[in-house]
Amino acid sequence: MRIGVDPTKCQGHARCYGLAPALFDLDEYGLSTVVGDGKVPGGLEDEARLAIANCPEYAISEVAEI
Repeated sequence: MRIGVDPTKCQGHARCYGLAPALFDLDEYGLSTVVGDGKVPGGLEDEARLAIANCPEYAISEVAEI
């Protein structure tokens, strides 16, 4: 599983970071970014899905593996 954050949609609510701090980071403006390349380590898939479901701006999504 790989996740991504659309920077044009993120408004800095930081729910994703609060729910899954191992998967997200905040930039200097409080906007979310994924940690690393967005690949979700085994065992954290539920946290990733929870973050996707709780983003009020729908800025987080599962991205197709390349």
